[in-house]
Formats: sequence, C-alpha cells, structure tokens
Amino acid sequence: MKYNVGALIVGLLFAIGLGVSGILQPANIVGFLDVFGKWNPTLLFTMAGAVGIHFITYRLIRKRKTPMFSKDWFVPTRQEITPALVIGSTVFGIGWGLGGYCPTVSVTSLASFELRPLIVFLSVILGMLLFKFMDKKMNLKTKLE
Repeated sequence: MKYNVGALIVGLLFAIGLGVSGILQPANIVGFLDVFGKWNPTLLFTMAGAVGIHFITYRLIRKRKTPMFSKDWFVPTRQEITPALVIGSTVFGIGWGLGGYCPTVSVTSLASFELRPLIVFLSVILGMLLFKFMDKKMNLKTKLE
C-alpha cells in the first residue's frame, strides 16, 4: 500500500511540474525543437532543473539499501548502444517533434479533455500494439540487438 501511495504522490508531483513548466503545451515543445526557426529556449531551464535535481538526489537515494517507494531497484544494467536503442530513440524523437507530445505528457494532457492529446495517446498505444505484433512475426528484438 505504501508503494502505491508513494507512486501516487510522485505522479502528482510530476504532473504538476509538467503543467507549471509549460511542457503540456505542444507549442512550447515544437518551439524548443525548432532550433533553426523561432527557437524557444525556455524549456532548457526545466531540463536543467530536472537533470540537476536528479543528479544530486540519485546519488543520495542510491546509498539506501532499498528505494523509498518500491521493493526493488529498477536500474538498467546494459550500457551498450544497440541498433534497437538508436532506432527506437529516432522514432520516438520524430513522433515527439511532429506531435509536440511525448507519451508521458499525452497521458497527463488527457485531463484537458481536448482531442489532440487523446489522439496522440491512442496512437502511442496503437504503436506499442503494432510493435508487439511485428515482433512476434519477425522477432525484431533479437534481430535489432
């Protein structure tokens, strides 16, 4: 139960941070990504704040035997750059740049009751299902690794 309450608190804090920072507004994302046009650098402050806080707190939290809101650590062990990572990152970046929403933001933006975040969210789900189907047929994970 305490892990679920912790996840709820962290999720709410994260969602509020997304709203306050302006990341929930696709125009801000597209403006940030438009470095050769009307570039909007304001999200650099959000990114710098997030990375800075993570940099400090991660080292403090990792000194604990267990995480505060989970039974186990979920830390990646692989460090190599694989074709799957490069391809997946590229597809993710193209989708984010074209839509102005990353998957997390599309979920948070569902609370706006606007159609665009719903379309992006449903597209993310569809893309995941499509990959799962294609992976079963063509064993993509193994081929890309």
